[in-house]
This record gives sequence, structure tokens and C-alpha cells, in this order.
Amino acid sequence: MVEGSELAGTSVRWLTATQLHKGYAAGTLDPVEVCEQVLAAIEELDDQLNAFVSVHRDEALAAATGSRRRFEQGRALGPADGIPTCIKDILLTRGHPTLRGSTLVEAAGPWTEDAPAVARLREGGAVLLGRTTTPEFAWKGTTDSIRHGVTTNPWDPGRTAGGSSGGSASAVAAGMSTWSVGTDGGGSVRIPAAFTGTVALKPTYGRIPLWPASPYGTLSHAGPMTRSVRDAATLLDLIGVPDDRDWSHLPTAGMPSLAGLDDGVAGLRVAFSLSLGWDGVDEGVSAVVTQAVQVLADAGAVVEQVDPPLGERAVLEHAFHVLWFTGAAKVLRGYGEDVLDRVDPGLARQVRRYADCSAQDYLDAVSVRMELGRAMGAFHRDHDVLVCPTMPVAAFSTDRQSPPGWSSDLWTSWAALTYPFNMTQQPALSVPCGLVADGGHAGLPVGLQVVGARHTDALVLRVGQAYEQATRWHTLRPPRSTGASTGMSTGASSATPTPSTTGDP
Repeated sequence: MVEGSELAGTSVRWLTATQLHKGYAAGTLDPVEVCEQVLAAIEELDDQLNAFVSVHRDEALAAATGSRRRFEQGRALGPADGIPTCIKDILLTRGHPTLRGSTLVEAAGPWTEDAPAVARLREGGAVLLGRTTTPEFAWKGTTDSIRHGVTTNPWDPGRTAGGSSGGSASAVAAGMSTWSVGTDGGGSVRIPAAFTGTVALKPTYGRIPLWPASPYGTLSHAGPMTRSVRDAATLLDLIGVPDDRDWSHLPTAGMPSLAGLDDGVAGLRVAFSLSLGWDGVDEGVSAVVTQAVQVLADAGAVVEQVDPPLGERAVLEHAFHVLWFTGAAKVLRGYGEDVLDRVDPGLARQVRRYADCSAQDYLDAVSVRMELGRAMGAFHRDHDVLVCPTMPVAAFSTDRQSPPGWSSDLWTSWAALTYPFNMTQQPALSVPCGLVADGGHAGLPVGLQVVGARHTDALVLRVGQAYEQATRWHTLRPPRSTGASTGMSTGASSATPTPSTTGDP
């Protein structure tokens, strides 16, 4: 484990949504002043990070002004009121184009509807700052596109922020937004969370309604992206309510994510796997995650080192590819016969590769998925949660599509710890658990992934909260994202973070 930088200064833009809400209610914080600080950070930092597709300054300030008035009058709309929020440029936002990282999409509109999660945030008084970057049609695990260029990592702008919700993760990690909503079809909120030292949850499928329906089908989830587990639980409860545009949404009865959040892990049966039975996990990552699991054991969890029953990697990977890239082909259908000449070459290559998949091939892939779901259901009879690394490596260079020395540039080859749980629709949470030295870099974030049985979102969050409360990794701020006016840390601290006993203020 290596040393990292801690939060320097007291800029309000680093406060969690929970802290901001308490400050607004007490009259000690002003939504407009918070919004102005966050907008100043975007203006100063985003030229380097390229996390935003568009920033809606006037709208954000108007929303913050409305929030200030409501708090002054004692009629706040709830926990999202006045909270600086960004939205991945995959989810519809009324009045603004959803470009999806593609030159194929015309910006003209009209753009008249909000996606369900965006609608709930707007109704709750959130300050919608703008829209964040994604690779073309959210197809891969890095965030770069022909239309918007490369999104970088606040911990090192020469490194990827991950993807496909990389813009959201970069913005949250750099203090350019308090929280965000991303999408995750194979790891797309968890990959960038691990790379940027933030928190992200892929909930049980259907917990957060999606509309329009994803072409990737029931692999695709929406999920909260935050700087604390409590904020993730709060945001999940806010946006995870039924919307009749999504016929597959789940009911909310009995699913409050904040209930029991602080109940700890004593007596919980935790399965620990360093690699899910596969290879390729970096030694430094393994060491950090092993220490993180010891924190859970010290808190009273009953930890057993065991690999989950995922089956043969090649079989699972092929099944995912069939489901994923036939979905990608559906995205591109209708944009013209030459469409594959006008998109990300990597996307075009994979669509061509799977172009001849038959209905039988698709059903065979569904069968693999169903068997995996059955096997994981049985696994969780004996194990309350599974914990493992979120990513096998730290963030790599932005000029690469895979880590150095990797056997393949296809993102699924290095995101094999995340996409299986999209196939099973299980809740999976990534929380920051340490830093590793890499390629001369003093410290890059590592994520701990907590996976539960379907519908156990609250339990997964509870485990993440217990870990977070016993450590301080979630309080670290990127040392490379400098700026005097933004209050960001300008160098490495000499102190390694120690366990915190204070919890969320």
C-alpha cells in the first residue's frame, strides 16, 4: 500500500450530498454558493479532464436559486434539493441533446423528455449541471469517442477514467459534481469508480427504471455514482421508483436502501475471491484488496476464501459478446449502409465479427446466462455477499485500450470481474479501498467490489458502508487535479489514511 493525498482545505464542493443537505437545512450552507464553486471547478479543470459534453450554467444557477428559496421557506423537496448533479450522456435530459458520444446523432432534437432517473432528480430539486462523456453508444470500458475525444482521470490526466460512465466518474472524483447517474451494461459505473477512487452501485436489474429501453437489453442497468456509500443509497432510493415507461421495473415495497445501512457486518458470511477463479489480477491490487477484506473480518464478518461458480471463462465471455454486440448492431441499424465506416473502429470490428449470429446463437447465450444465474443463486445460499477486486489493474494510459502486456484490446478481457454480474442481474458495489504504485505513479485507486444475491441491494450497501466507516480511503482526493481557486489538493500527504470512527457528519 502506498501513501496518498488527503483533502486539503474545506471547499464545500467536496461535501457529500448528505452533508450538503444538512447544511442547507441548518442555514449554514447556501445552494447557490455551492453551485458557483462547483461551476468554477468545472471551468478550471474540465479543459484537462474533458468530463463534460455540455455545461448548463444558467439553468444550474436558476435551479440553485429555487432550492435556496425552498430551504429558506422550510419546504425543501428532499435529499436531492440543491445537490450539484451531472448526468451521463446516455440518459435523456429535457431541453438538451443526448449525443451518446456519436457523430451519428443529430443534435437538433426536439429533446422533450427526461429519462426516469433524470425526471426524479428534477422533481427532487437537483441542480442539473450538465451532461458527461461516454464512449460511442457506451460500448466499451474506456471513455473516448470520435465526437468528444478522450476523458482523463483526475488522479493522473495521462490515465483513463475508465468507462463507459467515465465522464461522470471523473467529474465526481474531481469535485466537479457531488454525484451522478451512469449506466452499467458490463461494469460501466464500477470500472470508472475503481479507477477514480469513487463509489458506484449497479443495482439489481429493474431497481432503477430505464427508458428508452437499452439495446443491450437486460444487461444494462442505471446506477448511482457518488463519493460515499450513504449518498449511493440515498440516490438509489430517490431514482429507484417505478416509472410506467419501463415495463420491467421492480416495485419499491420493502426495498429502502438506507434502512439498516449502519448495522455492520458482524456475523455476515463473506466469500472472498481474488480473481473469481481466473487469472490476470495485478499483485498490488491483490494485496490492497486482501487488506480490505481483513477490515471486514476485523469488523466481525465470517470470511471464507472461495471462488464463485462462474464456469469456463471462454464460454461465459463468448455468451456475453453475443448478447452485447448483437445489441450494438441494433443500435447502429438505421444509420445507413456505410454506418460501420463512421463509428469507433473498435466497435465496428466487433459488430462485423458477430454480424452472422443466428437466433440459435442468441438463445444459446441466453442459456449460458440462465445457468450462471442459477449457479450464483445457489452460491448465495451459503454466502451473504461475495467480495473481490472491482478491476484487476489500476487505470492505464489514455493512449491504450487495454493494460500494458494484455492479451487483447477488447475491454471484456480486462473487465472480466464486472460483466458476469450484469449477466446475473445481481447488485454490485465498488468502493475505494486503497492505492497502488504503478508505472512510476505514486498511487492510483483500487476498488473493492461487493456482490450480493438479486434484490439484496441494501445488504450490499450495508457491507460497503461498514468498510467505508472503518477506513478513510473515500476521503482521499486526486493530487494531480490542482487549482488554487478550487481548493483541490496540490500534492501528496505524508500520512497514510487511518481508520475513521466519526462516520458521516
